[in-house]
Amino acid sequence: MVNRQRLIDNFINMVKVDSPSGNELEMATWLINYLKERNIEVKMDSAGDKIGGNCGNIVAYIKGESSENPICFAAHMDQVMPCNGVKPIIDGNIIKTDGTTTLGADDKGGIAVILEALECVLENKAPHRDIYLLFTVAEEIGLKGAKNLDTDILPCKDVIIFDAGGATGSITYKGPTQETIEVTFHGKKAHAGVEPEKGINAIVAASHAISNMRIGRLDEVTTTNIGRIEGGGATNVVTDKVTFTAEVRSHSTEKLEAEVAHMKKCCEDAANKMGATYEFKHENAYPRFELDKEGFVFKLSEEALRKAGVEPIPQITGGGSDANIIAGFGYRCAVLSLGMYEVHTVNEYANIDDMYNASTAVYHMMSI
Repeated sequence: MVNRQRLIDNFINMVKVDSPSGNELEMATWLINYLKERNIEVKMDSAGDKIGGNCGNIVAYIKGESSENPICFAAHMDQVMPCNGVKPIIDGNIIKTDGTTTLGADDKGGIAVILEALECVLENKAPHRDIYLLFTVAEEIGLKGAKNLDTDILPCKDVIIFDAGGATGSITYKGPTQETIEVTFHGKKAHAGVEPEKGINAIVAASHAISNMRIGRLDEVTTTNIGRIEGGGATNVVTDKVTFTAEVRSHSTEKLEAEVAHMKKCCEDAANKMGATYEFKHENAYPRFELDKEGFVFKLSEEALRKAGVEPIPQITGGGSDANIIAGFGYRCAVLSLGMYEVHTVNEYANIDDMYNASTAVYHMMSI
């Protein structure tokens, strides 16, 4: 079955490869060589060209004994900075860094558990279904690789993504849609000590708008947040320009749209009150996704985890991932955990037992 040492070795080798978002070519080359050495068909799309990166998404195909219910396993190649020159340290059952970089368990841990399961299938000549692998770029900077995926090279519609933190066992089957917002208030400059009444303070206008917005957790499915506010300068000048950013997330598209409209109304009211003007820009960062818990992907994940000795835990997330984008293209997606912790920090670490269990589960998903 799963070779624990080989799983560790592959993971260690991968995290030593620098792969910041938009510069994943070295990691992609490592993967392409790895797969071609095993006579596996590999394709790269043109996502990199479209986003200003140096490589595209990778799709690999392994023909099985049965073309019924093919499955795709996915993870992303890029890593949150600081991520160059990773020095992995094995400390008992965990793998961590020297504290100067992120580790890259997010998401090279996902790649490692997928590759080890595939190794087991190939070396044991285990009967398996048609298998696809998808390794995306630029996930950490706005899901850009997934957004520019060439779906023509991925005909398989069932996708299991290994990119969730925590102990192996969680199956994320539902995620929200997110709207990103940028608001700029324009006031009028004046000397704050000599003739402040001739000015219109953009900071005050923005404050009025924000104070009337509903911020935080609004209900079980909707959240909002103000992320950044900037503008102004010397205290003796009435500020004439302020910009702030915000977001709305919801599992309900209708609630998201209503909250965006409410935020815009708050800005309109504040501008009218202060005699200011404003610009309200917003765009959808990603759509919501929801996987049928009675469908093939969810049931396969449950069964495989139990075979690996892990009790599956269905989860709803408030975060976004490649699953949101890929599901929006018509794919059925689940996001599974693999034993990565404190991701996006220099304290990030991977639990080897969790990764072993995740790889064992993938082996059972691949096999027939």
